[in-house]
Amino acid sequence: MEWLSPQEWSAVALSLRVSFWATLFSLPFGVFVAYALARWQFAGKQLLNGVVHLPLILPPVVTGYLLLLTLGTKAPLGGFLADLGIIFAFRWTGAALAAAVMGFPLMVRAIRLSIEAVDPKLEQAAATLGASPVWIFATVTLPLILPGIIVGTILAFAKAMGEFGATITFVSNIPGQTQTLPSAIYAFLQVPDGEGSALRLVVVSIIVAMSALVLSEILAARVSRRIKGA
Repeated sequence: MEWLSPQEWSAVALSLRVSFWATLFSLPFGVFVAYALARWQFAGKQLLNGVVHLPLILPPVVTGYLLLLTLGTKAPLGGFLADLGIIFAFRWTGAALAAAVMGFPLMVRAIRLSIEAVDPKLEQAAATLGASPVWIFATVTLPLILPGIIVGTILAFAKAMGEFGATITFVSNIPGQTQTLPSAIYAFLQVPDGEGSALRLVVVSIIVAMSALVLSEILAARVSRRIKGA
């Protein structure tokens, strides 16, 4: 007898898929925004910082509703993208987008703190030797902030796995299509005799979350030891 039913496995697999793509696509933007907030001075910096962290403050349902207003097929931008064949609302891609938005502040925060811990004199020394800004970042800054990137990435992944409010508002709760792990738990709790399925999925959620946190600590510590030993 299988421990999880096909519907439960489907929810777990979809959550892993959504979290993977949400984290992968948000990572380059997370590194760029974190570096801009940590190193650059520009008009609107505080506004950008506020927008980045807004999903942590707003109720997730509000974030999901804003995504629906912006990227729904009836919205101007969403309609334009739909004409190009790009649809987010009520699709798994929309779940990935919602998860990315919710996990983005955690990713940026971890990477930004790591960048701010790097001595700017190291970057300045490389610049005086004629290195370009891109080369300085790739050879000096990036290796030093790698532990922060690892922590931020895994925290964003874990957040995406647990995202519920924004996801269910933006893409609904369609079994096999948009029903992620938290949405499946909620659905099972609404039906008679669904507590067993909900409990099994809760156990899976705890295992995935704890594994992600432990992995982030192990990887970050290992990279830090290599940097110190270099």
